Amino acid sequence: MDSRSRFAFLILVLAQAAHSIEEYTFKLYDVFVPARFVSGLVSDDLATGFAVVNIGLVAFGIWCYLARVRPAHISAHQWVWPWVLIEGANGIGHPVIALARGQYFPGVLTAPLLLATSLYLLHSTRAHRAPRASRRLTAAAPVGGREATGRFETTVGSRRG
Repeated sequence: MDSRSRFAFLILVLAQAAHSIEEYTFKLYDVFVPARFVSGLVSDDLATGFAVVNIGLVAFGIWCYLARVRPAHISAHQWVWPWVLIEGANGIGHPVIALARGQYFPGVLTAPLLLATSLYLLHSTRAHRAPRASRRLTAAAPVGGREATGRFETTVGSRRG
C-alpha cells in the first residue's frame, strides 16, 4: 500500500469521526432503529450509548491506522478493506434514506466524504497490489535454464563432462 493510500485511510477514519459527530448532533439514535438498538446495548441513555459506540469505532480506526496501515504492516490490506466496504455503504445509505424520506437524515452531509474516500481507497489499493501469480512461489520455477529442484546446487568450480 503506497503512502497516498495510507493517508487516505487516515482521512477515512477522520471522516468517520466527523460523520459520527453529525449523527450525534442530529440524534440519529432517535430516528434510526438500528442506531437506537446498538446504543441501547451500551447504555439506557441512548445519547451516551451512541457516543460510546462511535468513540470506540473511531478509536479502533485510529489503532488500525497507527498499528497496521501507517507502518505498512503486511496485514494492512486486511484492516483497510472492511473499512472501505462499511464506509462506502455508509456513504451510499445516508443519501438514499434522505431521498426516500424526502428530508434531511442525520449523517447525510458527511456521507459523500465517506463514499469518495472509500472509492479512492478501493481503486488505489487494488491498483497497487501485485498480481496473484507473481506473489506465489512455485516449486518448478526455472533457474538458470534448468528446473529448480528445491535444493541448493553449486556450479562454481564443478566440471560436467
